[in-house]
Amino acid sequence: MGSREIKSPEGGIETPAKLEEQYSDTNPRKKLGFYFIESDDRRTAFGRGYTGGTTPVNIHGKPIADLSKTGGWFAAFFIFGNEMAERMAYFGLSVNMVAFMFYVMHRPFSSSSNAVNNFLGISQASSVLGGFLADAYLGRYWTIAIFTTIYLAGLTGITLCATMDILTPNQDQCDRLSLLLGNCEPAKSWQMLYLYSVLYLTGFGAAGIRPCVSSFGADQFDETSPDYKFHLDRFFNFFYLSVTIGAIIAFTAVVYIQMEHGWGLTFGSLAIAMGISNFVFFLGTPLYRHRLPGGSPLTCVAQVLVAAFRKRKAAFSSSELISLYEVPGKQSAIKGSRKIAHSNDFRCLDKAALQLKEDGVDPSPWRLCTVTQVEEVKILLKLIPFPACTIMLSVVLTEYLTLSVQQAYTLNTHMGHLKLPVTCMPVFPGLSIFLILSLYYSTFVPLSRRITGDPHGASQLQRVGIGLAASILSVAWAAVFERYRRNYAIKHEYEASFLTAMPDLSAYWLLIQYCLIGIAEVFCIVGLLEFLYEEAPDAMKSIGSAALAGGLGCFAASILNSIINSVTGSTEKPSWLSQNINTGRFDYFYWLLTVLSVINFCVFLYSAHRYKYRAEQQIVTKIKEDLIQG
Repeated sequence: MGSREIKSPEGGIETPAKLEEQYSDTNPRKKLGFYFIESDDRRTAFGRGYTGGTTPVNIHGKPIADLSKTGGWFAAFFIFGNEMAERMAYFGLSVNMVAFMFYVMHRPFSSSSNAVNNFLGISQASSVLGGFLADAYLGRYWTIAIFTTIYLAGLTGITLCATMDILTPNQDQCDRLSLLLGNCEPAKSWQMLYLYSVLYLTGFGAAGIRPCVSSFGADQFDETSPDYKFHLDRFFNFFYLSVTIGAIIAFTAVVYIQMEHGWGLTFGSLAIAMGISNFVFFLGTPLYRHRLPGGSPLTCVAQVLVAAFRKRKAAFSSSELISLYEVPGKQSAIKGSRKIAHSNDFRCLDKAALQLKEDGVDPSPWRLCTVTQVEEVKILLKLIPFPACTIMLSVVLTEYLTLSVQQAYTLNTHMGHLKLPVTCMPVFPGLSIFLILSLYYSTFVPLSRRITGDPHGASQLQRVGIGLAASILSVAWAAVFERYRRNYAIKHEYEASFLTAMPDLSAYWLLIQYCLIGIAEVFCIVGLLEFLYEEAPDAMKSIGSAALAGGLGCFAASILNSIINSVTGSTEKPSWLSQNINTGRFDYFYWLLTVLSVINFCVFLYSAHRYKYRAEQQIVTKIKEDLIQG
């Protein structure tokens, strides 16, 4: 077996006894310092080769001869349109589907809200599947192409449900009073099965769009350019701006279409917009830069865990120990990934890379892994707390989409002589996001730069922290205002009229919580998108973008609602989340969300304090290597 030796940052050959000393409890933080012996006979998973993670290729998988003719902002704008249309459909369905199920399918608010929450959850949780397929097998372009077609098919099915009488229950003799009393003819089970099928098919279609569009857009910029960081920072802000524009259109134009032209044209307009965005996306195909998929990243993770478990009893002082294992050259055994230097975190996983004499000349990747494989798993473990901390933000956002609409039904939505529809109210977070993004570089960055000294105003994790803090203020205000609104309704004898607006209480008090949650979204989501793209391993960028955990937040909201209904409700008293908002206790529920958000924020602060950016670690490693070589 041909081999060659490469010095680690610490330098010097270490004996097995010294290795044992470095892993001893008396010196737990001492860095490993020994030779990595690189084998020329490494067999990679599935027989795949390896390539540099920074090499852009065309749609046929071949290197691009002239990069100046591809990528850049021009290519990115073709990608923005796809995300804008997907977000327009996503928010258009989320804000209108509860009302459609209530008024047309004659389902109660509670079951309608849970169905929409499940749709939101599927559309976000399935993003992990899309990210996996993109990173492992299909690449980002083909993943987007396949799933955006599925999305369009689902929207078409929903449009048919709203336009064909056979797919909806009889609407005769179903007035407002009959709806409130539950006397309207309910939808048949097969009608609801059809609606749920096409609704969840639409949600599943988002699996290949949500995790891949942002990463695919970021792939269009040259990592070797001195302005790369500048362009990447602005790309993610413009990307979220396109998301916001899609949401604003959904909460205004789509709502207007519903009021003036009915449900069929409402859902049809979403399908048409999605179809146009698909056409534009495919039109830009010759301009795109692609990254080759690197094989299953989950398989690589499983190999490390299995190999570490199988060698859990191997001692670092063993005479059978040869080295830590790595392949030769600058590129790793993982297709699409660069090599990663060894670190001292999660040392139990290092046993997966321990090369023993018993491993033989051609070891199984399920028994011996490279240092880079092990380090990628370590990186994922260190990143997990940050998307996990967005679960509470997603819970709050999900609850706002349904509960705040119920609040708005009881409030006066007049703005002068103009009366805004209740379903337009969620447009205000979008408007606040639009305003913040517009002022971000001219106002926030210069001010925060003076405080933090960071050239970008605030680091990625600092922005996430600002967003989580704003979400706490938002939900706390929601609790305060809801208590006032409920007491006002009871005092003025509106307790039984939960769909009647109180003329003297303006719905625009809700703008405070909407604007604060808009601030939370801008700082938290944009900061986390950029953070995960830069910090995730090369071959796991799409899965990193999918790890925002929004889907878990939506499912968590449904589970939390069910628990609250079962714990607080009984035959003698309504639950906190009663369909009649005036007899329920939405204020208690908002305070519960506030407490959970504070706990979540504390966990985030602890995790962020301990985290070290990969760029900082690489600089430290480089300095040590220079000192050794000098």
